[in-house]
This record gives sequence, C-alpha cells and structure tokens, in this order.
Amino acid sequence: MNQRFPYGRHYLDEDDIQAVVNVLRHGWLTQGPKVAEFEQAIASHVGAKYAVAVSNGTAALHIACIAAGIGKGDTVVTSPNTFVASANCALYVGATPQFSDIDAETLSMDPTVLARRCQELGSVKAIIPVHFGGMPCDMAAIKRLADKNGAIVIEDAAHALGATYSDGRRVGCCAHSDMTIFSFHPVKIIATGEGGIVTTNNETLYHDLLRLRSHGINKYKDPYQHPKDAYTDGIQNPWYYEMQEIGFNYRVTDIQCALGLSQFAKLDRFLARRRELALRYDRIFAETPNLTLTQVAGRKLSSHHLYVVRIDFERIRRSRATFMEDLRARDIIAQVHYIPVHTHPYYRRNGHSRDQFPVAENYYRQALSLPLYYALSDEEQDYVADQIKVLLQCN
Repeated sequence: MNQRFPYGRHYLDEDDIQAVVNVLRHGWLTQGPKVAEFEQAIASHVGAKYAVAVSNGTAALHIACIAAGIGKGDTVVTSPNTFVASANCALYVGATPQFSDIDAETLSMDPTVLARRCQELGSVKAIIPVHFGGMPCDMAAIKRLADKNGAIVIEDAAHALGATYSDGRRVGCCAHSDMTIFSFHPVKIIATGEGGIVTTNNETLYHDLLRLRSHGINKYKDPYQHPKDAYTDGIQNPWYYEMQEIGFNYRVTDIQCALGLSQFAKLDRFLARRRELALRYDRIFAETPNLTLTQVAGRKLSSHHLYVVRIDFERIRRSRATFMEDLRARDIIAQVHYIPVHTHPYYRRNGHSRDQFPVAENYYRQALSLPLYYALSDEEQDYVADQIKVLLQCN
C-alpha cells in the first residue's frame, strides 16, 4: 500500500472546486446569498423551520446555550462520551456541566440512567444529548424526561447530518428538542472547511441566534430599541443599526457555504456509501475473537460518521498505543472517540473524578475508530480489516 488510510477523510470533486471558484469570481465573500441558500437547504432537508449557519459546531453550541437562557447557577447535563465542546458550551455561559452515563450498545445517553441522574441533580436547566457516531439517541424518551424536569433540549448532532429517528423524521427537525446543532468539519458527513449550523422551529430563538452570530446586532424583524435615533422624518436612516446585546463574530462565509451547498448535493451518495461500508465491516468482523461490534442495531438510522469497535487489549496482551502504532506502520490511522470528558484535567480540577460513569469509561478503554469515508474502496477496506485481524492474532 502506498497511501495512508485515516479514520475519516473529506471528499472533494470538481463541482465543489467550481462552486468555490464561482463565488470568488462573481459573488459575495461573506454575509451574502450563499449563506441564506445553505441555511434553507439544511432546514428543508431536516424538516425544521429555521437554520442559522455559523463558523463552527462549537460556536453553534455556544449561541444555542445563550439563546436558551442558560446561565450562572444552571446545570446542563450531557454525555461523557463526546468531544469537550458538548460540555464546554455550558461553561462558556457560566453554567455547570454535569454528565450522565451511556448505553453500552448505542454509546449515547442511556435514558434510564438519565432519569436517575436528573433526580440526583435536583434541578436541570438543559440536556444536551449527543448523537455519537451518527446514531440517533432515543430522543422521545429524553424529551419526556426533559419535560418532566422543565429542561431545555439542545441536540448535539455534529455527527448526525442525514440520520433519521425510528419514525422516519430526520435528526435536526427539532421534534424532540428546542434546537439542534450540526458540524461541517472536514471529517464530518459534508464539509465546509469549518462551519456549523443551528436548526429550530422557534421563531424567537431564530432571531436570537441571528443576533448572537453577529455581535448582537439587530436583524430583519427586530424592532429598534431607540426609534428616535433610527428614523429621520419617518424614514429609516440607511446607516443605522443597533447592538442590542453582547454577541460574537461567529459568521460563516459565502465561500464556505458555496462549498457546503455543493457537498450537500452529494449527501445521499455519501450516506449510502458510508452505510454500505459499515455493513461490510459488520460482515467481515462478525464473530472475530477479541473484537466487539458497536451500534449495530442503528445501521438503518445512523449517518455513520464513525465506525467504532471494541477490542479486548488485555486479552490480546497488546496495549492500544502499540496496536495503533502497528496499524500506522501499515498505513492505517485509527483514532479513539473519545477520552471521557469528565476525566480531562480541567474537569477533574473542578469537581469531577474517574469511576463516576463506568459504562463510558469501560467503553473508552476498548474503543477504536476504524477508517470510514466515502472514497474508501472495498479493496482498501478489505486491507484494513485484514491487517486488524492479523494484529488480533486471528489468522
């Protein structure tokens, strides 16, 4: 093999390149029509009324928390099996992030455990479920718990563009949440370089998100708070705008959204191939000693951002670090998703400790994400699987 196989990789074709070139030659570079076009495409696809595109998925989480009214003294519950942004967004607004353990098969929030956790915590302002690997959480159950506890729900669907719930509705429709966020980082389902989006069905939240994306400045239908300054002889002053709250420069560019629109046109192809590859891995690794498949029950629903297996490193008497280095020597770059958030130094200095969430921690000790991306060929996938079996001492 003369190329490397990472756990994830974006796919670009000439249509994508031409879409960006067209904007560079003829269009706005930022705050132009491609942003609104991309927002409408995503909102229509997922079945939400509104979408607000931003600079990245973390920014999407941040302004979603602000728009939801989360602040100092509030408790936000999320999964320990996620990237740190899912919890950090609570810290950004002065709230306290807490965690609830995962289900061993779905690798996402376990609603039964969440019910106990909410009872333990007493007061929960918001729940941020994470659709890990692209497999949807049991959002109907989570929403019932949220309603019982008077909590807001913000879905972290950074992995899950194109995923569907069991009733056929798409993740992002916000049928079971107040807002949903997506990410368009290059290893995600579609890429804009960096980028994210928030979807919602709530018009008030929508206008709040628009302001927060751009310095807290009034947008569209927002009434002026100082109308005497805004008008001259009953005519709006053409230069006038108002900063009505603290916001951020979280704007996304037309260059990124042009790429996003071109990528979005290929979404069905991307999803179909990812599912095909995941099912091929399932067949190849079926009954492989020392390797356990995960999320198998969700294959028809998932967007398959990741393909994660569990390996019994103790039984094969090989450390995960050594195993990954041996794969790298064979041009296979695996990854681990994720270090449980509560075990990071910052969180351990701030009241969290190991052994709080045994399912997430046991999963972490065995987790390995294998190459899964649109352009991975069957032959390349077979090579990856064969090398893993060799290292598992199964041949």
